[in-house]
Amino acid sequence: MDTMSRIQQALHQQLDTAHSASAPPRLMAAMRHAVFPGGARIRPQLCLAVAHACGDNAPALSDAAAVAIELLHCASLVHDDMPCFDDADTRRGQPTVHAVYGEPLALLSGDGLIVLAFQSLARAGARHPERLAGLLDTICTGTGAPDGIVAGQAWECETHASLSRYQRAKTGALFVASTCAGAQATGADPQGWRALGEYLGEAYQVADDIRDVMLNSTELGKPAGQDAQHQRPSAAADLGLLGAVDHFRGLMQHAVDSIPDCPSRNALRHLVWQESERLMPQSTCDRIQQSHGGAVRLTPASVRAPVRGAVV
Repeated sequence: MDTMSRIQQALHQQLDTAHSASAPPRLMAAMRHAVFPGGARIRPQLCLAVAHACGDNAPALSDAAAVAIELLHCASLVHDDMPCFDDADTRRGQPTVHAVYGEPLALLSGDGLIVLAFQSLARAGARHPERLAGLLDTICTGTGAPDGIVAGQAWECETHASLSRYQRAKTGALFVASTCAGAQATGADPQGWRALGEYLGEAYQVADDIRDVMLNSTELGKPAGQDAQHQRPSAAADLGLLGAVDHFRGLMQHAVDSIPDCPSRNALRHLVWQESERLMPQSTCDRIQQSHGGAVRLTPASVRAPVRGAVV
């Protein structure tokens, strides 16, 4: 089974466990709407890729960690889209949860996904109790206060926020949780994988800042121009578009260089560069070049080429 199919199957299984005849049908439908069809699933992909690199000797626990991280991410998007924050009508190319089911069920579906995330860990972790405490701490740290995605969202409510602190919390923290949890699910030391999550998390947010300026709502699958509208910290605003792209390129190179030596290193390198191209296609860089001057080349073609036989 390929990685994406493994993730989708595990997510379906967890949503199925929450469904019963006694459950409110519209709540269950709202939770599924928040999770499926889904986006690139890069966070659970990273989690499973690191688990694979470390031996993946407890696949059910690896799946649970990946699923927990994706459910928490989806919950954060539901809440982020609500009228009290971005008031977004679309997400991932479809109507947002509150646009379809209303604000009360959107709030409750996000809450339900958060609980389901930790239920999935608890159930799988019962077979590996020696690993569960570390996994819980890692994922909670990436999600809550003082430096997780909850804190990242809260920085938008402050009168001033450091761009780097905001990016590390809102986006970077859950990427760090993804790489570290992948190692912890196998019983491996997570510290060697922390840098990969840190660099990717910051790069992802920088790319999001650039895309928010350069792409329209149809291309993004969500409302464009949100950073300027809500006066949020933005790499594109602080560095300019060319500077932001250069910063993104450097972060992705650092991410590749940080991958520890392991049998799956080439596969992981490919995953990183593949995500780089998805986030910041050369066509977008060409548009920036044409409008602002200066050549922008994200990765050499030889690095972007698929690694034959790679398993991640």
